[in-house]
Amino acid sequence: MTENSAPVRVAVMGAGYWGKNIIRSMNSLGSLAAICDSEEDRRKAFAEQYPECRIVSAYSDILEDKDIPAVAVATPAESHSDFVRKALLAGKDVFVEKPLCLSPETGRELVALAESRGLILMVGHLLWYHPAVLKLKAMIDEGALGRIQYVYSNRLNLGKIRREENILWSFAPHDISVILGLLGEIPDHVSAHGGNYLHSHIADVTVSVLSFPSGVKAHVFVSWLHPFKEQKLVVVGEKKMAVFDDVEKENKLMLYPHSIDWKNKMPIANKAEAQAVEIENVEPLREECAHFLDCVAKRVTPRTDGKEGLRVLTVLERCQRAMDLETAQEAGSQDEEEDKHVPGDFFVHESACVDDGARIGKGTKIWHYSHVQAGSTVGANCSLGQNVNIANDVVMGNNVKIQNNVSLYKGTVIEDDVFLGPSCVLTNVSNPRSQVSRRSVYEKTLIRRGATIGANSTIVCGVEIGRYAFVAAGAVVTKDIADYALVRGNPARAVGWISRHGHPLSEPDEEGIMVCPESKLRYKESEPGVLRCLDVDEEDVLPEKLAVGKHPYRSFKEAQQ
Repeated sequence: MTENSAPVRVAVMGAGYWGKNIIRSMNSLGSLAAICDSEEDRRKAFAEQYPECRIVSAYSDILEDKDIPAVAVATPAESHSDFVRKALLAGKDVFVEKPLCLSPETGRELVALAESRGLILMVGHLLWYHPAVLKLKAMIDEGALGRIQYVYSNRLNLGKIRREENILWSFAPHDISVILGLLGEIPDHVSAHGGNYLHSHIADVTVSVLSFPSGVKAHVFVSWLHPFKEQKLVVVGEKKMAVFDDVEKENKLMLYPHSIDWKNKMPIANKAEAQAVEIENVEPLREECAHFLDCVAKRVTPRTDGKEGLRVLTVLERCQRAMDLETAQEAGSQDEEEDKHVPGDFFVHESACVDDGARIGKGTKIWHYSHVQAGSTVGANCSLGQNVNIANDVVMGNNVKIQNNVSLYKGTVIEDDVFLGPSCVLTNVSNPRSQVSRRSVYEKTLIRRGATIGANSTIVCGVEIGRYAFVAAGAVVTKDIADYALVRGNPARAVGWISRHGHPLSEPDEEGIMVCPESKLRYKESEPGVLRCLDVDEEDVLPEKLAVGKHPYRSFKEAQQ
């Protein structure tokens, strides 16, 4: 953006926890054109604070405004893909807070969409606009630290605890972005461990270990259950060690010229005085927003463009999968004795086959001609119908019902209470070739708690089916599906919302509330495209009186016609 050019006009979608900071920065740069938020109280407050700014509740108002060429999205992560896609389709440049979205497949689609339309897509990996990180990158590139051996990052706090995403997806994107950028490579192996303390299905603490082809290892420790705030990145090199401490008010970047000597075949540490590295005193968020505006004005690729965001997203997804596998394995087997299972723990029909090394939960029933392969995990109280195949490394939660003629392949993760209808199909390679082995790049399919997959439907790999979503019989799913979404057709498209009891929800009333005709539980969109139950938490077991269906689907369908 040149000094004489008019400021780029930007609308900010989402004025909550972080959105308000983007609004402040865009306003200070003279580019704030509009604010969109679903909460009426927020809109009133911002109307008073920014009287010259347009305040709207409907995202469509921004998309239809041809005088606004760019949008900044600062909504919950699960809604990013929808808002970004709509903005790109409307011909607008997009700056979206981290992460880009919640699946690599969707991320690739968004990046391709932006490229095909010649639009800017930038992801809010804030640390790449911090002068300390930029200085550290320059020092590594010029060899000031020597060969890099190890990197570790701690991002800890007792702060905002989210329910829509776990700590890995909330905190770790910044650190993974920086580590990938500093090293200039992608890890060839990932492991991750998580702890769920406040909620049984949401990790509050995670540790991820990344191993890179060059031999460098890195770990990322994130937690929102920590007694004090810590944001520290340590880079260990052969010559020097560097510490970036973003909590420090001064001397945020320090060098430690420690050395290791070997005497009598024993390593001896020689400590040296720390050296402060001088950096600019600028606000990273303002620098980030200014960079986006400059890229829009000059039509140049952002430092943290969609492709960079996709690389981070891919590593996040690999960490999440590693954590899911570990969690399911722990649930399936507390120790070696439990793996053996005493008679009566579960039922296997005489025609079925369960390989040694498969983990089967108590109360599970495996029926005629089914096969559970070694290395797979099947939770408690599951039912596997006739001719069901569970491949190695498949992970299934508890109370999963699989009907006849279904095969689950490596890369599939299924949470609790999922229903898979007869002859539904799941895959694990998008572009299979008999001549080309892709065993090392099997794609993940994640089916969240309580979802239903209808008979003869097909789930193309690399997608995530949301909690309590309902895939109609014969549908072909090629994209992620939101929680509680009812989809059908080829390709599958959302046609409405469905309740936890499997009934289409009523039309929203004046307050936006929809009601299940059977259970009378109330539902409402917390954000556009994000539905939540107001009366029962999505992760809680249904109360006993609501856990038994009393009305068939058709009774309500016929009543509505």
